[in-house]
Amino acid sequence: MNDDLTAIRAELDRTNELLKRMLAEVAKTPSTHAIFVDAGYLYAAAGRLVTGTEDRRAFDLDAEGIVDALIDKARTIFADSRLLRVYWYDGARRRIHTNEQQSIAELPDVKVRLGNLNAHNQQKGVDSLIRTDLESLARHRAISDAALIGGDEDLVSAVEAAQGYGARVHLWGIEAPEGRNQADPLLWEVDSQRTFDLVFFKPYVSRRTTTATYDNADMPRPSREDVRFVGAQIAARWLAARGRESLAELLPGHPYLPGPVDQELLVEAEELLQYSLRGQSDLRRALRDGFWGHLQAQY
Repeated sequence: MNDDLTAIRAELDRTNELLKRMLAEVAKTPSTHAIFVDAGYLYAAAGRLVTGTEDRRAFDLDAEGIVDALIDKARTIFADSRLLRVYWYDGARRRIHTNEQQSIAELPDVKVRLGNLNAHNQQKGVDSLIRTDLESLARHRAISDAALIGGDEDLVSAVEAAQGYGARVHLWGIEAPEGRNQADPLLWEVDSQRTFDLVFFKPYVSRRTTTATYDNADMPRPSREDVRFVGAQIAARWLAARGRESLAELLPGHPYLPGPVDQELLVEAEELLQYSLRGQSDLRRALRDGFWGHLQAQY
Protein backbone atom coordinates (compact mmCIF):
# COMPACT_ATOMS: atom_id res chain seq x y z
CA MET A 1 0.00 0.00 0.00
CA ASN A 2 2.78 2.38 0.96
CA ASP A 3 4.61 1.54 -2.24
CA ASP A 4 1.50 2.46 -4.27
CA LEU A 5 1.15 5.82 -2.48
CA THR A 6 4.82 6.53 -3.02
CA ALA A 7 4.49 5.79 -6.72
CA ILE A 8 1.41 8.00 -7.01
CA ARG A 9 3.19 10.87 -5.21
CA ALA A 10 6.21 10.49 -7.48
CA GLU A 11 3.98 10.60 -10.56
CA LEU A 12 2.21 13.72 -9.25
CA ASP A 13 5.57 15.37 -8.59
CA ARG A 14 6.70 14.61 -12.15
CA THR A 15 3.42 15.96 -13.53
CA ASN A 16 3.68 19.17 -11.47
CA GLU A 17 7.26 19.67 -12.58
CA LEU A 18 6.24 19.26 -16.22
CA LEU A 19 3.43 21.79 -15.78
CA LYS A 20 5.83 24.27 -14.20
CA ARG A 21 8.18 23.94 -17.15
CA MET A 22 5.34 24.39 -19.63
CA LEU A 23 4.09 27.48 -17.82
CA ALA A 24 7.61 28.90 -17.73
CA GLU A 25 7.95 28.41 -21.49
CA VAL A 26 4.57 30.06 -22.12
CA ALA A 27 5.59 33.01 -19.95
CA LYS A 28 8.76 33.48 -22.04
CA THR A 29 6.86 33.38 -25.34
CA PRO A 30 6.23 36.96 -26.55
CA SER A 31 2.68 38.00 -27.31
CA THR A 32 1.91 38.75 -30.94
CA HIS A 33 -0.74 41.02 -32.43
CA ALA A 34 -2.03 41.73 -35.93
CA ILE A 35 -4.11 44.54 -37.42
CA PHE A 36 -7.04 43.73 -39.70
CA VAL A 37 -8.29 46.64 -41.84
CA ASP A 38 -11.58 46.55 -43.73
CA ALA A 39 -10.57 49.16 -46.33
CA GLY A 40 -14.15 49.71 -47.44
CA TYR A 41 -15.09 50.82 -43.93
CA LEU A 42 -11.90 52.84 -43.53
CA TYR A 43 -12.34 54.80 -46.76
CA ALA A 44 -16.04 55.44 -46.19
CA ALA A 45 -15.82 56.44 -42.52
CA ALA A 46 -12.59 58.46 -42.77
CA GLY A 47 -13.76 60.17 -45.96
CA ARG A 48 -17.05 61.21 -44.39
CA LEU A 49 -15.34 62.37 -41.19
CA VAL A 50 -12.68 64.52 -42.87
CA THR A 51 -14.21 65.60 -46.20
CA GLY A 52 -17.94 64.99 -45.72
CA THR A 53 -18.23 62.32 -48.43
CA GLU A 54 -17.78 58.55 -48.74
CA ASP A 55 -17.02 58.74 -52.47
CA ARG A 56 -13.44 57.55 -52.96
CA ARG A 57 -13.19 59.58 -56.14
CA ALA A 58 -13.65 62.80 -54.17
CA PHE A 59 -10.67 62.51 -51.82
CA ASP A 60 -7.15 61.14 -51.48
CA LEU A 61 -6.23 58.81 -48.65
CA ASP A 62 -2.61 58.35 -47.67
CA ALA A 63 -2.81 54.61 -46.99
CA GLU A 64 0.88 54.32 -46.19
CA GLY A 65 0.64 57.07 -43.60
CA ILE A 66 -2.45 55.52 -42.03
CA VAL A 67 -0.84 52.07 -41.88
CA ASP A 68 2.19 53.50 -40.09
CA ALA A 69 -0.05 55.45 -37.70
CA LEU A 70 -2.04 52.31 -36.87
CA ILE A 71 1.15 50.31 -36.30
CA ASP A 72 2.42 53.05 -34.00
CA LYS A 73 -0.88 53.09 -32.10
CA ALA A 74 -0.84 49.30 -31.71
CA ARG A 75 2.70 49.46 -30.36
CA THR A 76 1.45 51.76 -27.62
CA ILE A 77 -1.64 49.70 -26.80
CA PHE A 78 0.04 46.27 -26.99
CA ALA A 79 3.23 47.39 -25.28
CA ASP A 80 4.61 43.92 -24.56
CA SER A 81 3.66 42.42 -27.91
CA ARG A 82 5.24 42.23 -31.35
CA LEU A 83 3.49 42.95 -34.64
CA LEU A 84 2.87 39.99 -36.94
CA ARG A 85 1.61 42.11 -39.85
CA VAL A 86 -1.17 44.37 -41.09
CA TYR A 87 -3.89 42.69 -43.17
CA TRP A 88 -5.56 45.07 -45.63
CA TYR A 89 -8.88 43.87 -47.11
CA ASP A 90 -10.36 45.60 -50.14
CA GLY A 91 -12.42 44.89 -53.23
CA ALA A 92 -11.26 44.87 -56.85
CA ARG A 93 -12.83 43.84 -60.12
CA ARG A 94 -11.83 40.26 -60.88
CA ARG A 95 -9.55 40.53 -57.85
CA ILE A 96 -6.93 42.38 -59.90
CA HIS A 97 -4.93 44.92 -57.88
CA THR A 98 -5.36 48.59 -58.74
CA ASN A 99 -2.21 50.74 -58.78
CA GLU A 100 -3.07 52.03 -55.33
CA GLN A 101 -3.62 48.52 -53.95
CA GLN A 102 -0.34 47.39 -55.49
CA SER A 103 1.47 50.24 -53.73
CA ILE A 104 -0.10 49.20 -50.43
CA ALA A 105 0.85 45.56 -51.04
CA GLU A 106 4.48 46.62 -51.46
CA LEU A 107 4.60 48.22 -48.00
CA PRO A 108 6.60 46.33 -45.35
CA ASP A 109 4.56 44.29 -42.86
CA VAL A 110 1.40 44.59 -44.98
CA LYS A 111 -0.59 41.79 -46.63
CA VAL A 112 -3.33 42.81 -49.08
CA ARG A 113 -6.33 40.50 -49.47
CA LEU A 114 -8.80 41.20 -52.26
CA GLY A 115 -12.46 40.35 -52.55
CA ASN A 116 -14.59 41.06 -55.61
CA LEU A 117 -16.13 44.40 -56.54
CA ASN A 118 -19.56 44.22 -58.15
CA ALA A 119 -21.17 46.54 -60.70
CA HIS A 120 -22.33 48.84 -57.88
CA ASN A 121 -18.80 49.11 -56.46
CA GLN A 122 -19.80 46.99 -53.46
CA GLN A 123 -17.29 44.64 -51.86
CA LYS A 124 -18.10 40.92 -51.99
CA GLY A 125 -16.26 38.23 -50.06
CA VAL A 126 -14.19 40.56 -47.87
CA ASP A 127 -15.88 39.53 -44.61
CA SER A 128 -15.21 35.86 -45.31
CA LEU A 129 -11.53 36.63 -45.97
CA ILE A 130 -11.28 38.40 -42.63
CA ARG A 131 -12.93 35.47 -40.86
CA THR A 132 -10.61 32.95 -42.53
CA ASP A 133 -7.47 34.82 -41.51
CA LEU A 134 -8.64 35.64 -37.99
CA GLU A 135 -9.70 32.06 -37.31
CA SER A 136 -6.58 30.51 -38.84
CA LEU A 137 -4.14 32.77 -37.00
CA ALA A 138 -5.93 32.27 -33.69
CA ARG A 139 -6.16 28.50 -34.16
CA HIS A 140 -2.42 28.21 -34.82
CA ARG A 141 -1.62 30.53 -31.89
CA ALA A 142 0.06 32.96 -34.29
CA ILE A 143 -1.62 35.92 -32.56
CA SER A 144 -2.84 36.64 -29.06
CA ASP A 145 -4.54 39.97 -29.93
CA ALA A 146 -6.29 41.22 -33.05
CA ALA A 147 -7.08 44.87 -33.76
CA LEU A 148 -10.05 44.90 -36.14
CA ILE A 149 -10.95 48.07 -38.06
CA GLY A 150 -14.43 47.60 -39.45
CA GLY A 151 -18.08 48.06 -38.70
CA ASP A 152 -20.14 45.41 -40.52
CA GLU A 153 -22.33 43.07 -38.49
CA ASP A 154 -21.15 40.22 -40.73
CA LEU A 155 -17.79 40.43 -38.93
CA VAL A 156 -19.37 39.03 -35.75
CA SER A 157 -18.72 35.47 -36.89
CA ALA A 158 -15.05 36.31 -37.49
CA VAL A 159 -14.75 37.70 -33.97
CA GLU A 160 -16.43 34.63 -32.47
CA ALA A 161 -14.18 32.27 -34.44
CA ALA A 162 -10.99 33.98 -33.20
CA GLN A 163 -12.20 34.17 -29.62
CA GLY A 164 -13.07 30.49 -29.72
CA TYR A 165 -9.34 29.75 -30.04
CA GLY A 166 -8.35 32.11 -27.23
CA ALA A 167 -7.45 35.29 -29.11
CA ARG A 168 -8.69 38.66 -27.88
CA VAL A 169 -10.32 40.87 -30.51
CA HIS A 170 -10.23 44.66 -30.14
CA LEU A 171 -12.53 46.73 -32.35
CA TRP A 172 -11.11 50.02 -33.61
CA GLY A 173 -13.56 52.48 -35.09
CA ILE A 174 -13.64 55.88 -36.76
CA GLU A 175 -15.59 58.74 -35.26
CA ALA A 176 -18.96 59.26 -36.97
CA PRO A 177 -20.20 62.85 -37.48
CA GLU A 178 -23.69 61.59 -36.62
CA GLY A 179 -24.86 58.39 -34.96
CA ARG A 180 -22.72 55.26 -35.30
CA ASN A 181 -20.90 53.62 -38.17
CA GLN A 182 -20.41 50.23 -36.46
CA ALA A 183 -23.08 47.60 -35.86
CA ASP A 184 -24.23 47.10 -32.26
CA PRO A 185 -23.86 43.28 -32.36
CA LEU A 186 -20.22 43.75 -33.36
CA LEU A 187 -19.62 46.19 -30.51
CA TRP A 188 -21.20 43.74 -28.05
CA GLU A 189 -19.06 40.80 -29.17
CA VAL A 190 -15.51 42.22 -29.06
CA ASP A 191 -13.20 42.29 -26.04
CA SER A 192 -12.56 46.03 -26.19
CA GLN A 193 -13.47 49.00 -28.36
CA ARG A 194 -11.90 52.38 -29.09
CA THR A 195 -12.65 55.16 -31.57
CA PHE A 196 -10.17 57.37 -33.44
CA ASP A 197 -11.20 60.97 -34.03
CA LEU A 198 -10.79 63.68 -36.64
CA VAL A 199 -7.38 64.73 -35.31
CA PHE A 200 -6.04 61.22 -35.94
CA PHE A 201 -7.23 60.95 -39.55
CA LYS A 202 -7.03 64.54 -40.80
CA PRO A 203 -3.33 64.36 -41.81
CA TYR A 204 -4.05 61.40 -44.11
CA VAL A 205 -7.26 62.39 -45.91
CA SER A 206 -7.66 65.37 -48.23
CA ARG A 207 -10.31 66.43 -50.71
CA ARG A 208 -9.18 66.24 -54.32
CA THR A 209 -8.81 69.41 -56.34
CA THR A 210 -8.72 69.91 -60.09
CA THR A 211 -4.99 70.60 -60.06
CA ALA A 212 -2.36 68.75 -58.10
CA THR A 213 0.03 70.59 -55.83
CA TYR A 214 2.96 69.04 -57.65
CA ASP A 215 2.65 67.88 -61.24
CA ASN A 216 4.96 64.89 -61.46
CA ALA A 217 4.35 64.61 -65.20
CA ASP A 218 6.50 67.71 -65.76
CA MET A 219 9.25 66.75 -63.30
CA PRO A 220 11.93 64.05 -63.49
CA ARG A 221 11.52 61.40 -60.83
CA PRO A 222 14.12 61.90 -58.08
CA SER A 223 16.43 59.02 -57.27
CA ARG A 224 16.25 57.16 -53.99
CA GLU A 225 19.59 58.70 -52.99
CA ASP A 226 18.25 62.22 -53.65
CA VAL A 227 15.19 61.52 -51.50
CA ARG A 228 17.30 59.90 -48.77
CA PHE A 229 19.49 63.03 -48.70
CA VAL A 230 16.41 65.23 -48.31
CA GLY A 231 15.26 63.02 -45.44
CA ALA A 232 18.59 63.59 -43.70
CA GLN A 233 18.29 67.36 -44.26
CA ILE A 234 14.86 67.42 -42.68
CA ALA A 235 16.09 65.29 -39.76
CA ALA A 236 18.84 67.83 -39.07
CA ARG A 237 16.26 70.64 -38.97
CA TRP A 238 13.93 68.54 -36.83
CA LEU A 239 16.69 67.79 -34.31
CA ALA A 240 17.75 71.44 -34.14
CA ALA A 241 14.15 72.50 -33.46
CA ARG A 242 13.08 69.69 -31.10
CA GLY A 243 16.28 68.82 -29.25
CA ARG A 244 17.80 65.57 -28.03
CA GLU A 245 15.04 64.95 -25.50
CA SER A 246 12.51 64.58 -28.32
CA LEU A 247 15.00 62.38 -30.16
CA ALA A 248 15.26 60.02 -27.18
CA GLU A 249 11.46 59.68 -27.19
CA LEU A 250 11.38 58.99 -30.94
CA LEU A 251 14.14 56.37 -31.22
CA PRO A 252 12.37 53.43 -29.48
CA GLY A 253 9.75 53.45 -32.26
CA HIS A 254 12.27 52.75 -35.05
CA PRO A 255 11.65 52.00 -37.91
CA TYR A 256 8.18 53.59 -37.61
CA LEU A 257 7.45 57.28 -37.14
CA PRO A 258 4.46 58.66 -35.23
CA GLY A 259 1.74 59.77 -37.64
CA PRO A 260 2.16 63.56 -37.16
CA VAL A 261 5.96 63.38 -37.53
CA ASP A 262 5.67 61.21 -40.63
CA GLN A 263 3.16 63.58 -42.22
CA GLU A 264 5.35 66.62 -41.49
CA LEU A 265 8.29 64.78 -43.04
CA LEU A 266 6.28 64.03 -46.19
CA VAL A 267 4.99 67.59 -46.64
CA GLU A 268 8.39 69.18 -46.10
CA ALA A 269 10.10 66.72 -48.45
CA GLU A 270 7.58 67.41 -51.22
CA GLU A 271 8.18 71.14 -50.83
CA LEU A 272 11.95 70.68 -51.13
CA LEU A 273 11.71 68.27 -54.05
CA GLN A 274 8.75 70.01 -55.75
CA TYR A 275 7.58 66.48 -56.41
CA SER A 276 4.70 64.43 -54.99
CA LEU A 277 5.68 61.31 -53.06
CA ARG A 278 2.07 60.14 -52.61
CA GLY A 279 1.62 56.55 -53.65
CA GLN A 280 5.37 56.05 -54.25
CA SER A 281 6.25 53.61 -51.51
CA ASP A 282 9.91 53.14 -52.52
CA LEU A 283 10.64 56.86 -52.33
CA ARG A 284 8.71 57.19 -49.07
CA ARG A 285 10.86 54.44 -47.57
CA ALA A 286 14.02 56.16 -48.83
CA LEU A 287 12.82 59.40 -47.21
CA ARG A 288 12.33 57.69 -43.86
CA ASP A 289 15.67 55.88 -44.19
CA GLY A 290 17.43 59.20 -44.64
CA PHE A 291 15.55 60.74 -41.72
CA TRP A 292 16.30 57.84 -39.37
CA GLY A 293 19.88 57.47 -40.58
CA HIS A 294 20.75 61.05 -39.62
CA LEU A 295 19.01 60.85 -36.23
CA GLN A 296 20.64 57.56 -35.27
CA ALA A 297 24.06 58.91 -36.20
CA GLN A 298 23.55 61.80 -33.78
CA TYR A 299 22.46 59.73 -30.77
